[in-house]
Amino acid sequence: MTEDRRSPFRDAHLDRDTAEHVPVTPQTRSPSYRLAFADEDFMCLDELRPVRLQLELLKFDMLLDQHKIDSTIVLFGGARIPSPANKDTARTKTLAELSHFYDEARSFARLMTRRSKATGNRDYVICTGGGPGVMEAGNQGAEEEGGVSIGLNIVLPHEQAPNPYVTPELSFNFHYFAIRKMHFLMRARAICVFPGGFGTLDEMFESLTLIQTGRMKRVPFLLFGRKFWEGIINWDALSEAGTISPEDLDLFRFVETAEEADEIIANWDPAPARDDIPGR
Repeated sequence: MTEDRRSPFRDAHLDRDTAEHVPVTPQTRSPSYRLAFADEDFMCLDELRPVRLQLELLKFDMLLDQHKIDSTIVLFGGARIPSPANKDTARTKTLAELSHFYDEARSFARLMTRRSKATGNRDYVICTGGGPGVMEAGNQGAEEEGGVSIGLNIVLPHEQAPNPYVTPELSFNFHYFAIRKMHFLMRARAICVFPGGFGTLDEMFESLTLIQTGRMKRVPFLLFGRKFWEGIINWDALSEAGTISPEDLDLFRFVETAEEADEIIANWDPAPARDDIPGR
């Protein structure tokens, strides 16, 4: 047992190691004899899903507490957006034109990381999905500024790995999209959304819904690239149809540059969660 443990009981690591060295008999070879928490086949059963959900929620939260990270700046955005240097490889002309947002994400991450370093890497810590494109740019900017950044990967059918700029001890992997999205928002000081596809839209609208319905306090919610966002979403039509309220259009702001976003975050007055839904 380690000296800093409060409990007088045997440490779970110790019992797991002890159980691995028991005499080999028909009884000890039986799967039923494995310690439940050390039995991978048992832990992967469908019936254990509630336990796995709890473990994913707990592990990341505990590790961020250990690193004393109090708040994050969340960057959502497309994995397919290339850097300007690689825009010639883009699959479409539009993707090539969007490549300048790679540099904006990188510059924005540098600005936020300067703030973060002034707090001892406790606040304003860049948090991305850990993948390529805009996510890579965010993690790269933080590394270039000499700070730390978080990457929240998710297991996908195709082989992948976190981008090389994520701080290794803050690189996480998830099985459940729902728990991953919770962790994006649990410490979010600002939410910044760059052009992207289904994943980006999913993250953006879920976050907006939580703020719209008062389930989450208001934070700076910044959409980079007005032309892109107004081209794919008719925000005014939603308001005019009555499916959202005109006041809901004030929950986010369009920005074009890293400096513009930095200024909004710097001058943000804390806003409580809504206590009603306008227009209902």
